[in-house]
Amino acid sequence: MIKAITRRANIQYDVTIFQTPKYREYKGYKQVYRTFIRAGNHDSCLEETFSLFNVTDRIPSNYKGRFLTTGDIVLIDEGRGGQHYYQLKPGGWQSINRILIR
Repeated sequence: MIKAITRRANIQYDVTIFQTPKYREYKGYKQVYRTFIRAGNHDSCLEETFSLFNVTDRIPSNYKGRFLTTGDIVLIDEGRGGQHYYQLKPGGWQSINRILIR
């Protein structure tokens, strides 16, 4: 029996979270945590990252940031595949230009 591959395998993404020192600020983003997330694509990686850092029992013990909220930025670094920045907006994750992090 031959099994067809219908789904892309999970990849380990290098994920970095950036937050401002205070909630609702728009400048002064700092790196607060870096981890690896296994996911099939960027959307599922962002979904897993959000659920990991917004459920108290799942937050890593060495995480020093706050819950992920509107305005926070996540960097997905794929090495040679490039760096992809996403900002959490009221309607969900939106791809942004890296210049906004400064």
